Amino acid sequence: MSRGDGRLSSSASGGGGQGAAASSGGMGGARGNRKDQSSSMRIKAFPMNMDDQLVDNIWKLLRDSIIEIQKKNNSGLSFEELYRNAYTMVLHKHGVRLYNGLQETVVEHLTHNVLPEVKAAINHNFLSVLNVAWQDHTTAMVMIRDILMYMDRAYVQQNKLENVYNLGLILFREQILKEEAVKKHLRETLMQSIERERRGEIIDRAAIKNACSILVSVGIYDTKFYEDFFETPFLRQSKQFYQLESQEFLAKNSASEYIHRVRQRMTEERERAQQCFDKRTEDEIVRVMQEELIKQHMSTIVEMPGSGVVFMLKNQKISDLKCLYQLLKQVESGLKTISSCISSHLREEGKTLVAEEGRQGSAVDPVLYVTNLLELKDRYNEFMEQAFDNDKQLKQTVNSDFEYFVNLNSRSPEYLSLYVDDKFKKVWRGGGLRVATEETVEQLLDKVMVIFRFLNEKDMFERYYKQHLAKRLLSGKSAVEDHERTMISKLKTECGSQFTGKLEGMFKDISVSSTLNENFKRSAFVSNLQFDFQVKVLTSGNWPSSQQSSECIMPVGLETAFECFKNFYLSRHSGRKLIIQPNKGNADIKATFYPPDSPDQVRENILIVTTYQMVILLLFNRKERLTFSEVLHDTGIPEREAARALQAIAVGKPQNRILVKTPKTKEIELTDQFTVNDEFYSKLFKIRVTNIQAKESEPETKETREKVEDDRKHEIEAAIVRIMKARRTLVHNLLVSEVTEQLKSRFKPVPQVIKKRIENLIERDYLARDQNDSTLLHYVA
Repeated sequence: MSRGDGRLSSSASGGGGQGAAASSGGMGGARGNRKDQSSSMRIKAFPMNMDDQLVDNIWKLLRDSIIEIQKKNNSGLSFEELYRNAYTMVLHKHGVRLYNGLQETVVEHLTHNVLPEVKAAINHNFLSVLNVAWQDHTTAMVMIRDILMYMDRAYVQQNKLENVYNLGLILFREQILKEEAVKKHLRETLMQSIERERRGEIIDRAAIKNACSILVSVGIYDTKFYEDFFETPFLRQSKQFYQLESQEFLAKNSASEYIHRVRQRMTEERERAQQCFDKRTEDEIVRVMQEELIKQHMSTIVEMPGSGVVFMLKNQKISDLKCLYQLLKQVESGLKTISSCISSHLREEGKTLVAEEGRQGSAVDPVLYVTNLLELKDRYNEFMEQAFDNDKQLKQTVNSDFEYFVNLNSRSPEYLSLYVDDKFKKVWRGGGLRVATEETVEQLLDKVMVIFRFLNEKDMFERYYKQHLAKRLLSGKSAVEDHERTMISKLKTECGSQFTGKLEGMFKDISVSSTLNENFKRSAFVSNLQFDFQVKVLTSGNWPSSQQSSECIMPVGLETAFECFKNFYLSRHSGRKLIIQPNKGNADIKATFYPPDSPDQVRENILIVTTYQMVILLLFNRKERLTFSEVLHDTGIPEREAARALQAIAVGKPQNRILVKTPKTKEIELTDQFTVNDEFYSKLFKIRVTNIQAKESEPETKETREKVEDDRKHEIEAAIVRIMKARRTLVHNLLVSEVTEQLKSRFKPVPQVIKKRIENLIERDYLARDQNDSTLLHYVA
């Protein structure tokens, strides 16, 4: 098909003389022989004026051709000739006649030929007939548009009319789709087909897609016709359908079954929308489903007894939780709803865990206590990773809940330190139950640090950790030094060098002491010692101080050894003072047992004991039977420490009962008597005697807390002075807020305590109140 276009022109031969007409049906013009092309090729000039008869003849030719195109009888038409005729009419100002005539011709064809066929198919094969009619109509309009292309470019644009193709779409919409019977039946057919498919029947999706495509196409510039005709009624029907279905299904099924049904429905609806409807309808139908299937019932689903979120959490229903999360995060307040339920359950679970001590009325096992916390955190980490896509909001909620119930038990910092202490002494030691790899230690310490971050009283943990680390380092029960340093490195990263400065100083003291002992053994101060003797010199500021008395009447040989080392040390470091701390030491002693039944079978063992236990045991070299009162008198050991030492070697584990106590009770009274257990037997030659740990009811915990409280007062005052020195002037409430912010990495100071420290600094003339505004503070010092 040739469009002619600007290639058609007229030759002015003598002011419009006669020439030979160009043949029609070619692609632009005839080709002649080269040598006579200029004399034989002529195009007839268009007349300068057209009378009405000529216009009528041209229009009749065009109209008949348009009708033939609509009837699909266009094979014998010359599109180049038709184009030139249409071009002629527009060129001579008859575009209005051509445009209106086209409109009338198309309307006539639609009303007399197309509409009857479509209406006749209402009761059978309706969508197929409508689609064929549409395809025929659009194909015809494309051909007609090509013929009338010049009219589109000139007349239509100048008069701001619809172009030929769009005019055809509008006429199809007005004459066919808006006809009441067609309109009603088309809408009902679409709605019923979709509902049948929702109920499990198979439908012709291609027919639905074609119909929706027609509705969108006839809208031309927007989708308003599609929306009014189909989308709005479709969404309304869908809302009603899913309202009813959700209520019925939820009443008869569990939360798990419901959410999987909803996910299936949403998948089906998305697929249907993608294959059948305009792309914007997918978002709209999803919104309807989110509202009716999820938002309206989310509280019921989440809180459903026996199958809701609590049930899923308790029974590790990862897939159900993931499905529920994926659904709820789509709707407003969905995450808040599931988050609230998880938080409520987690807090109750955590409160039960940390309050077990009071419920059982017995002492808590710190290792089990922290292990349970770590297992609970691991379980919720698994939920976060596998079910909740590590959702930030949910993770913050879970962390907040852990912080809440971990701090309900004021001894959580102590228990966490004891847990680490146990792992370093029993599990991670090279000679312990098993040797942990670097990766294993790193992973477990990372978990410990997670619990540490939840602690409000990090300074309390620091105090306990320092005490437990000191015991490990002094007793030689510490794990591999690299593991200890890894833990300190993590604490330093979390809380800063100020937090770990003294802990690092403890390691330095142990290293320096090792060098000192080697030098001591090579010095002239060593005078015929009968035993191996080592002293650890501890910097008093680095190590935890003890409130209890450290006095002890040492055996003569040991006292002499101490004096020798003291003289050696002071000869190198003048101006320093050494104080013996026997409560922090240990000893290896050789014990000989004489079984009364077999006096010839003497048994010897090496006993690894504390210094106090050593001093007590050596008393029995001089006397066979001693009362507890005599032990206290002869050793000078504090009563509580002496009782603990005797409990370990006379009342504790059977394999440790080196002494026999009379009477055989757990508690030790002043009149109780002790003798050597000559029947003591162990398969091991070297025996480590486990010391009895202080009971929780003893005043050590109270003393530790009092020390921490005293330290906090100084830290609060230091923070106040730092802030005021920088600001010079500050409102009282802002000062309290800034102090809280500065100290939160160590502990959460109580506002009342901060106010007391402010008052104390005012009394000491560090701060002063403004004379005109009592809420305003000035830095004075």
